[in-house]
Amino acid sequence: MSPLYLAVSLLSAATLIFEISLIRVFSVAQWYHFAFMTVSLALLGFGVSGTVLAILPRLLRLDPIRLLTTLSLSFSVSVVGSYLISNHVPFDSYQIAYDRRQIIYLAIYYLSLAVPFFFTGLAVAVVLAAEPEQAGKAYFANLIGSGLGCPTALVVLSLVGGEGAIIFASLFGAFAALSLAYRRSWVRFALGMVLAALLAGCLLRVPSIFEIRMSPYKALSNTLRFPGARIAVRDWNAFSRVDVVESESIRSAPGLSYVFPGEPPAQKGVFTDGENLSPLTRASEGTDLSFLDFLLASLPYKLISQPHVLILEPGAGLDVMLAVHNDASDIVAVDSNPLVIEVVRDRYREFAGNLYSSAGLTVVAEDGRSYLRRSGERFDAIQISLADSFRPVGSGAYSLSENYLYTTEAFVDYLSHLERGGVLALHRWLQTPPSESVRVLTLALSALERTGVENPDQHVVALRSLYSVLLLVKRERFSSGEIEIIKDFSRDLRFDLIYYPGIRPDEANRYSILEEPHYYKAYLDVLEAQNRESLYARYPFDITPPSDNRPFFFHFFRWEQTPQIVQALGRTWQPFGGSGYFVLLALLILTLLASLILILLPLAFLKGKGEIREGKRLFLYFSLLGIAYLFVEIPLLQRFIQFLGHPIYAFATVLFTLLTFSGLGSLLSARLSLRKMMAGLIAAIACYPILLPYLFRWLLAGTLAFRLASSIAMLAPLGFLMGFPFPAGIRLTGKIAPGMVPWAWGVNGCASVLSSILSVMIAISYGFSWVLVIGGTAYAVALGAIWALVTGRRAPNTQRSGVGAK
Repeated sequence: MSPLYLAVSLLSAATLIFEISLIRVFSVAQWYHFAFMTVSLALLGFGVSGTVLAILPRLLRLDPIRLLTTLSLSFSVSVVGSYLISNHVPFDSYQIAYDRRQIIYLAIYYLSLAVPFFFTGLAVAVVLAAEPEQAGKAYFANLIGSGLGCPTALVVLSLVGGEGAIIFASLFGAFAALSLAYRRSWVRFALGMVLAALLAGCLLRVPSIFEIRMSPYKALSNTLRFPGARIAVRDWNAFSRVDVVESESIRSAPGLSYVFPGEPPAQKGVFTDGENLSPLTRASEGTDLSFLDFLLASLPYKLISQPHVLILEPGAGLDVMLAVHNDASDIVAVDSNPLVIEVVRDRYREFAGNLYSSAGLTVVAEDGRSYLRRSGERFDAIQISLADSFRPVGSGAYSLSENYLYTTEAFVDYLSHLERGGVLALHRWLQTPPSESVRVLTLALSALERTGVENPDQHVVALRSLYSVLLLVKRERFSSGEIEIIKDFSRDLRFDLIYYPGIRPDEANRYSILEEPHYYKAYLDVLEAQNRESLYARYPFDITPPSDNRPFFFHFFRWEQTPQIVQALGRTWQPFGGSGYFVLLALLILTLLASLILILLPLAFLKGKGEIREGKRLFLYFSLLGIAYLFVEIPLLQRFIQFLGHPIYAFATVLFTLLTFSGLGSLLSARLSLRKMMAGLIAAIACYPILLPYLFRWLLAGTLAFRLASSIAMLAPLGFLMGFPFPAGIRLTGKIAPGMVPWAWGVNGCASVLSSILSVMIAISYGFSWVLVIGGTAYAVALGAIWALVTGRRAPNTQRSGVGAK
């Protein structure tokens, strides 16, 4: 491999390590909105680099070795600089609706982080523009490096955490500079060595200035304000940061009856990414655990004696403690985060009373859906723990997040693993107006109907405390004896009945009294609706049951809510003023304006009518490629979260496979027919929405290693075909209008910025399958845009374009 291509590979790997690390840093520092900002940041930087090179073609006359060395050093410095700027700029998402300075802070936050991606994009664009006929090799080096950066990022995050991974990405960029400067530019080599030495020192002992500054509104930040609160444990893995906070003030027992006369035992707070407080409760010998009998979630143990129980996502183990306390015969606790299991089982073994060593208890570190698929067990009770923090329905802070535990297909899996007479128990927060609690009901009804139940209203029961709701679901009807037990439980502990088969209006809203029995009425509306789809369309929030194709359980936004949201801007104490979906819309508008300027501006500097005439076709082609690639990549990233269990695993695996095999396709692109390869690509994209659900269903039972290997096998053919169109287009541009190669790179990057946001918006509203269909259509239109040029019918020269058309 030539020094230029090696440097491009190293720099591309460093860039992907930085990008994946930013996703983790954003998840800890802010909210889920910012995960989508990471992708758009990278693509914006790439797009701007093409624009700069189109405007300043004299850069191509510089020595490429020296130029790429300078760009690699600039990337390395800018990674650290941009991270520190974004980490210390006083941006506050809660104030942005009424403090105009926050818009400036957000712009600084956004644009500063795009700078490292700009330097990488410029380096790749220089290599592509210098030798467009070798575009396949240059693009191969770029994609292979990017692909290898993905698994590297996972390892680095586990070893040194988010802050360390940022420093490592910068160090890797310095290595790229050193690989070029060695024996070629001793000044640059010396600068690179000094920079690498400084970064290596920071990596061994991360300076406090690098520590992630968390939003003051996250649960961990609030808890640290308690008297005497301190972080006792902090640990990272590839997909999370876990903190354990010790304070005498921590008490958390969701669903605790107000008639409980005492106080829960001492607790530690276990936080994942600064959110979702999970109470680790003292259970050492002599500890009074009577509060467990007053929890709403204890109801299933009144219905079934000594049950065989499955608990999904128990966190720090409160629901496991409840099962042990109620003499469950066998307990299987499945948690997707091994760090949380380690906290309970190892670090606080004595404090927790050896909870995870209890007789009859099996603790599994795995995604719940995957465990159920490979398990032949049936259970008397399956409990989905209340594993996340309370969120106002209007905040939208998590409306963009996928949750595959709460989909119709997941509920069908739960019901199919129940013994006869078994109970599915779902504990969720109450929202006002009713939304989350109602969506859980629609999910249960959808799953029951899919399993062949004719009168699902006879198979559900719901109760509420002041802040949470418990929904019980059975494959069989609730018996009269069970209903009496439920009513006695409700009366004794002062929990309000929301619904049971045959409930009377006067039985609702008795204890934690509301002005109106909103939850009772909402449940009756859903259960008694003649046409449930019509009810969903009329309901103020989106309560349609999520599916694996559209797994956005926390997305309740409807366009009809827009006037209320706009009216409430600046009047509600919520991130971005409410509705996470509007954040995407605002980001889309901003990137649209930026992209139009960045794409159209270079046209004024391009000379030659022939270039402008053919430029229209090339503009359409490269724009559509940018849209198509992301419209295929983004839904696959989100879809494979279900299969691999964690967003970061899906992100790294999908990107690694698509980028690596796209690189191989790019390398061979000059030898094979572009028309045939794109036709195969379009056909493959059409097949994926149909095949993936079946493949996931068959393969989900495998181990994580097996599913990772299966993911690569499923995605490799698609990635290989996706590597053909871009380098073929660059070679064609080099034949027709060599001066437009940098501009083509910029057009592709800017279109990709838009598609990274637009694809998510479409997926939330219509599902992943439609996004893939649009991506395939974009590839088809792109091929049509340059068909005449590829076949030579409109070639400006007497020779054909030489892009491998046959």
